[in-house]
Amino acid sequence: MENVWKRFRADRGKPRLNDQLAKIGGRLRGKEREWRWVLKDVNLDVEPGGTVGLIGINGSGKSTLLKVISHTMYQTAGRCETFGRIGALLEVKGGIHPLLSGRENIYMYGTILGLTRKQIAARFDAIVEFAEVSEAIDRQVKYYSSGMQVRLGFAIASHLDVDILLIDEVLAVGDANFQQKCLRRISEVVAEGTTLLFVSHDLAAVEATCDQALWLTEAVVRAAGPTGEVLAQYRGSIEENAALVAPADEKGMRVLKVEVTGLGGGPATSAHDAQARLVLSTPDAGRAEFVIGISQGTAMPIFVIRHEMSYPAGDFELRCTLQSLPVPRGHYSMWLASIDPRDRRPHHAWQPVGSFDVFGPGTVRPPQGVLVLSPVYVEASWDLS
Repeated sequence: MENVWKRFRADRGKPRLNDQLAKIGGRLRGKEREWRWVLKDVNLDVEPGGTVGLIGINGSGKSTLLKVISHTMYQTAGRCETFGRIGALLEVKGGIHPLLSGRENIYMYGTILGLTRKQIAARFDAIVEFAEVSEAIDRQVKYYSSGMQVRLGFAIASHLDVDILLIDEVLAVGDANFQQKCLRRISEVVAEGTTLLFVSHDLAAVEATCDQALWLTEAVVRAAGPTGEVLAQYRGSIEENAALVAPADEKGMRVLKVEVTGLGGGPATSAHDAQARLVLSTPDAGRAEFVIGISQGTAMPIFVIRHEMSYPAGDFELRCTLQSLPVPRGHYSMWLASIDPRDRRPHHAWQPVGSFDVFGPGTVRPPQGVLVLSPVYVEASWDLS
């Protein structure tokens, strides 16, 4: 894919008489309808057997990029070439006809991919078993639940020997067990040489399945490279945006300074005690429940700690000792909330207040396709007898 651009016409607006008259008047004056660019000069080169995760906020162009690659949509400018059979699951009902039965959909999808009925039949039982729809295989798909449709669509797309597998966020519809089952299947097809492009907001799933990542923002590529590096940049951006949009309260509690160090003043280190120092300011004295969370940039913390105490008016320093800091080497964010223990109203809303680095052992990479929800560091001793 080289220098790919894609645009759509701007939304039509409401079908009211005044709007239509204004639109006609604009056309008579030579004013053309505006365009909205959803991909701008995107470059992507994936080697056979490569795995790429596409990340970014909603509306950044991820799904459109997959549709261009799958040729269900064509670019406005640039070049996009693919080689081999493509299996795509771009939405809950993608590739599934609701009026056909599950059995008929399997054969229809396989035929579109160029497989013979004999080749499809050889894979039929494995598809049905994976999708867990044996009792409903001859029922019309319109009577399937959303989860059943996703299971069937994924099973078909991943069992028909495709060369390129495109998966959008649809796996979020399935339950936790099925998601893990899908990730194992993705690992299997990737090990067989299939190229994977995976769109997801689940950063743990992207990290578990993809070696490379592409971060799209406002239709352009913000970063591309090894998954860990791109995700670190993306998480940092989430932290910055969360701090910018956090509500400002002049009468509430303000954070003046945040520092996380080792107990001796050196850098924070995995599995060693660390100290968090927060300088806060408030116009009135009171009592609050302080909640501190450590995360990788997102609002979902790896762990939280809390303590209720009284505080004075003006500036004061809050110190907290984190015993045996349980995170591996990396860059982390500190989030803070302070809550009135009487009416549960926040003095300080949950938001990032600073970031810090931790030194020590790195993250242990799990088996391919296994999600690690939080990078917790655990010291262990091994023995063999």
